[in-house]
This record gives sequence, structure tokens and C-alpha cells, in this order.
Amino acid sequence: MSDYNFAEIESKWQKTWSQNQAKPDSKDPNLFYNLSMFPYPSGSKLHLGHWYVYGGTDTFGRYKKLNGYNVFQPFGFDSFGLPAENYAIKTGIHPSESINTNVEVMATQIQKIGGMYNIDPKVTTSTPEYYKWTQWVFLELFKKGLAYKKEALVNWDPVDQTVLANEQVLPDGTGERSGAKVIQKSISQWFLKITDYAEELLDFSDCDWPDNTKLMQTNWIGKSSGALVKFPIENNPQESIEVFTTRPDTLMGTSYLVIAPEHKILQKLITPQQAAAVKDYQEQAALKSEIDRSNTQSIKTGVFTGSYCLHPLSKEKLEIWVADYVIASYGTGCVMAVPAHDQRDYEFAQKYNLAIPQVIKSEKDSPDIKEQAITHEGTLINSGEFDGLSTQEATEQIVAKLESDNLGKKQTTYRLRDWSITRQRYWGCPTPIVYDPQGNPVAVPQEHLPWLLPTDVEFKPTGTAPLAQSQELKQRTEKIFGKGYTPEVDTLDTFMCSSWYQMRFPFSDLDDQAFDASQIDNWLPINCYIGGPEHACMHLLYARFIHKVMRDLGHLNSNEPFARLIHQGLITKDGAKMSKSKGNVVSPDEYVNKFGADIFRMHLAFQGPFEDGGDFQEKGIIGILRFRDKLLSLYQKPTPLKDDKEQEYDYNLNKLIDKAHKDYENFQFNTVVSALMEFYNTINQTGIDQTGLEILAQILAPLCPHLAEELWHNNLGHSTSIFESKLPQADPSKLVRNTVNLAVQVNGKLRDTVQIAKDASQQEAQTLAENSEAAKFLKDLTVHKVIYVPGRIINYVVS
Repeated sequence: MSDYNFAEIESKWQKTWSQNQAKPDSKDPNLFYNLSMFPYPSGSKLHLGHWYVYGGTDTFGRYKKLNGYNVFQPFGFDSFGLPAENYAIKTGIHPSESINTNVEVMATQIQKIGGMYNIDPKVTTSTPEYYKWTQWVFLELFKKGLAYKKEALVNWDPVDQTVLANEQVLPDGTGERSGAKVIQKSISQWFLKITDYAEELLDFSDCDWPDNTKLMQTNWIGKSSGALVKFPIENNPQESIEVFTTRPDTLMGTSYLVIAPEHKILQKLITPQQAAAVKDYQEQAALKSEIDRSNTQSIKTGVFTGSYCLHPLSKEKLEIWVADYVIASYGTGCVMAVPAHDQRDYEFAQKYNLAIPQVIKSEKDSPDIKEQAITHEGTLINSGEFDGLSTQEATEQIVAKLESDNLGKKQTTYRLRDWSITRQRYWGCPTPIVYDPQGNPVAVPQEHLPWLLPTDVEFKPTGTAPLAQSQELKQRTEKIFGKGYTPEVDTLDTFMCSSWYQMRFPFSDLDDQAFDASQIDNWLPINCYIGGPEHACMHLLYARFIHKVMRDLGHLNSNEPFARLIHQGLITKDGAKMSKSKGNVVSPDEYVNKFGADIFRMHLAFQGPFEDGGDFQEKGIIGILRFRDKLLSLYQKPTPLKDDKEQEYDYNLNKLIDKAHKDYENFQFNTVVSALMEFYNTINQTGIDQTGLEILAQILAPLCPHLAEELWHNNLGHSTSIFESKLPQADPSKLVRNTVNLAVQVNGKLRDTVQIAKDASQQEAQTLAENSEAAKFLKDLTVHKVIYVPGRIINYVVS
């Protein structure tokens, strides 16, 4: 309606909510921790995707509030990282300056959403007040022996001039941020021993998570059971090459060994005749990313080292090759090639004319060995004493034989590798480590935390860490620790900052500890965590790891950080993902300024199930706007409840309540909107009472909080917030309809609908039908037959 000043009303209630907001008591038995993944303030404003997830998070939080929960819904900023640093390189504006500006803008936008967010500037990860405790978390791992430094082959982004974790390399081998082709580079790095928790990370018994996300983490961890096998080197039998295989039953089919180009033992195996060829091959392999090298579709290449090893059982002499499809950090970095029963080995053997001995006869339909590998399990052939055994029997006997000869053992391995935690960039949390004159790492004592990020640096990447340029950092280190001590100049991965932030929110006012261990179990695990599925193998996995470490250190008792996980869907525009190049980017601020936050929130909610997303259609906003105006008219002049419609009204109202509870709980906000509209349409026939008006406002409130609050106070006469009220549960007895709507048809055409008792007889149905609007279609006609389907239709066949 034209007299509804949404801008004034929304501003009023936002101010009121802000003034009355308080952090819940940690001992409140109805405490509900509702958290959405915090944003990176790299852009100047929140985009539509932010609005969708933060609006949806608040809708769910407000629903829980109406169910009697004391909801804690904090909001912070993930403010370290490359985008701000790259912006500084382009503009010369210090990252802290651009971040602070963006944080202020985003905080204002979050308030305009109408959310009940506790915006907490103290959980801005680039502030010393926050990263002091990120450093403390790192040092807790360091003291436990879970943080270590080693020389390792890493993913190197040649544009951003920094190391990328495997999870930050896209399937096409490019960096997720720069888009540059990632190469391999050997560099000294800090790692966290996430592999120590690999088995426990496969246990999701305390996780109410999407199945696909659990599967993604399971596959990423990649548990494999098999055997570790030793192949003695021919000219040095005291030394062996160890390989891990998941198919010990195929051991007798090994025709050569393959070693990774970067494997440390490789130099001992290269003969003078092959040295030049192997060196050239190693240089070419270094230009490829692990993604490229691991691609099963890529052409297999390799070079013979000139050396041989001995088969552990047959003692046959086998060639040792170097090939880039083997990765040094996977398994042992060496592979026993069984070309008859592994397609990758098969293609390699075909290319280089190597033997392909078949040792498994599959009972399934198998391909011709002349065309491709036979990968099925089956019965052993050409395997000496193991002939005739099944795969399972052979596996047990071959492993037993290897163990008795001290040439192998049963083993479980994981695809997961330790977390590469440091980066050669400026805008990140300083690693709280210094080195003594002998080069040994020393933890920065807690009294010197935060170990501050220096400011006397150049941002432009050179391939070495920017902090290495800082004279202030060097002088500070020697002043505190003594002459000859040097600082660690790499910064921590930003995922370190976000791996524990959920622990900090309830305790951000504490200056002397990261969180209160005596209270943390009242807050964790988080009741509901909301964010994108793209974080499955990074943030979500790292957060689980850090949580379990904190548990084992005695800081908390729960096993998981997030009890329930919800992923939001994608909002597209005109059927395509939004992008500036396509010209289909939607500015939330434009719509909020034009229609108000409530209308925009409800419109986004109506797009589809929250977890599916939907296609943004501007014309749909008009429908939401009209519905709001209808509600305003209803509350200004409600239609009184009709006495003869009370039973139908009770059914409709309780049906709405029941559906709202189920759909809000399952993030089906779109169908809540539909149910509200459907209920409104029934009011024209039944009318509505005070209780119904209150319940209607309560169900509307999570979607349109400002409008609902205004109706609650101005039209319904309440003096306290609608969010202090409690949405009732449906009355089961009212959900059983004693009456039904009966369709009255004449010659199959609908002529009217009448309300009738569920168990009404045909005679009762005919009496009602013949006194309804359908009667005029029966006048002066001969009724040949009456078809009655109880509870559904009555059809008159006439002529």
C-alpha cells in the first residue's frame, strides 16, 4: 500500500533490535548457535549470493527464536588473504585500509538485511586482537608435535608467487584465485599433521551433514587397504624400493617399477647412460601440476633409469622407470606396474613395449587383454604356487609369504596428505616461529603474542616472502631472543584463521585466552552451520581437524565443530550464473532501496528450496509486493470469523502451522511462502480471529521481520517483540478433517464445490448438490445417472 513507508519502518526496527541485542548466557539450556560462513571483505559490497545465504540463515535463526530458543547468530570477517594484497599491489593502498573500509560497508549492509546478527568486529581475522589467538592455536599444534617444517614439492602459482594447497588447485590444473597454470616447485614449508587424524575424520557419526559432502571428504581422505612390498635393488640388494598396492593378488604380474620424477632415491638409480634423458624428463615434469599428472586421460610418458630391481617372490629382474603419473607424496612415490590389470600401467607398457603378463582370470565378462587391462577380481593364473586361488585367498597368502620373508606387510594408507600451512605472501597471519643461530625452530612465547605483522615491506611478489624484507621484524626478533635469531617470514594460510573462528565468537571479549574452556562445551558443536559445498575438502575438513586437536589437548570435549550442516543453492539470473561479462549481475542494494529488505528477502526465499537455489526473476517481486499489500489490508480491516466456517478455519490454520514448522526446519522457505498465500486465500471464505492474525504474523516473521514486527505492535497491540513470542504447535485433532470439499459435476464439467461430511451418504450429497450453484445446470434436464465418489465428486449424467 502506498502509505506503508518501508524505509522508515525497517530503519526503526533495525535500530530497536540493535539496541536490545545481547549475547546469550552460555548456561541457557535453550541456547542455539546458528552460524553462517563469514565473508571475505575483498569486494566493496555484499553481492546477491551473500544476501541469499545470510538472509536464509537469519530466516532459520528467527524461526528457532520463535520456538523458544535463545539464538546466537554472530557475524565476522575473514579478512586476511590474497585479494586485499593484490589490490594493494595495484593501488598502493595498504590492505588494512581497504579491508577496514569494506568491513564498515558490509556491516551496514548486514544490518539492512534485517538480521538478528551479532556483528562482531573483534572477529575480523586480520586484527591483532584476533590473530594473536590464531598464533596460539598454531603453537598448540607445534607443542604437540603436529606442526613441522620440511622441504617438499608444492603447488606453485607463478602469478600470485605463492604455494597453493591441493584443495586450492582447480581440476584443470590452474590456481583457484589467479587462474594461472600451477607448476611444481621444491620449497621449505610448514605442515600440520592432519594425516594423524585421517581415520577419525572418516567418522561422521556426530555429523548431520549432506551425504554428498561426507562422500567428498571420504574420497578426499582416500583410505586404501593393501600391502607394502619391498623390491630389492639389483646392484644393492640391501636397499629396497618400497611400493604400496591395493591388489597384492596381482603381485606376480608385476613387469616393471615406476618411480616419481622427484623421488629422493631416484638419483641413486640413474645410470650414466640415462642421466641426460632423466634430467630432461624431470625438468618437463616440474612444469606440470599434480592435477595434470594425475589425470587418467593424459598421455603416459616416462624414461628408463637404467637400473633394475628384483621381484620379491619370483626374483625376476625388473626395469625401473621414471614417470610423472606417479607422485612422490602419494603412497611411497613408487608403483609396481601390473599392466595386465591396471589400465594406466597397460597404456604405459603398450607405449614402451613392456611385458603384459596376465595373472588374473576374471569370471566376469572381461575385455581382450590385447585391447585393454582386465581390472576385475578373479582366479589367479601364471602365479606359481598361488594358481587357482581367488583374489581374497591369494591376497592373504601372498601377504603372509611377504611377511615371512621380511619383504612386505599388510598396510592401510590414505590419499590425504599433511596440510601445507604457510604462504610466501604478506597479508596473512605471521607465523609465530623464530630460528636460533643453528636454524632450529623456536616458538614465540605467549607473552609476545600477537607476533605482529610488520609494515615496512613491499607488496609486489618476487618469489620470496615479503616479510623477509622487513628490517623491523629482524630487529624485533634479535631484541627479544638474542643475536643470531631470525624470524619465520612465511605467513599462515588463511584457512588457519577460519579453522577455529567458531570457538572465538562467544568469547571475543576475552583478552587473556582464545576461549573459556570451562564454557566452550555449552556452545559447541554449533547447532547449525550454513555455507557453500565448495568448502567440503578445505575449510570444513580443516575445522574438523583443529577441533579434534583442541579436544585432545583438553580444551573442549565434543568431537565435531558443526552438528548440522546446510549448503545453500546457487541463484542464477536468466538461467545463467551471474557474472559481469554476461551483464546479468543483480545488485541487492538497488532492490532493497526500491522495495525494502522484507520484499527482497521473501522474493529470494520464494525462488526455490534454499539448498537448491533458483533463477532470479525480477517480475516475481511484484507478486510479493502485492501479497504484502493484501496482508496490510487484512490487518487494517480483518474479515471476522464466520460461525459456520469455524471447523474449516481451524483446519486451515493448523495446517499452516504444521507446514510452517516442517518447512522452516528443513529450509523449505519457498513452500512456507506458498502456504502463507494459500492460507490468505481461505480467509476470504472463512474469516479470521485474533489468534489467527497473531499466528499468521508469527509465521511471516522469519521471512519479513520488519513487517511482522510492525503488525505485531501497531495492529495487534503487543508491547514486546514478536520474536519474544512463541509460535504454537499444530493441534493434531484439528488436522483431521471431518468435512471435505465435494466437486459437483454435470456431464463431467465442474459446476460447483460444496462442503460435506466425510462419511456423507449419496442421498445427503445429492441434497447438497441440488441446492448448490450447480442446480441451474440441471434445470429442465433428464438425469440418467448419478455417480458418487465419497469425499471427492458427485457427477450428474444428463440430457
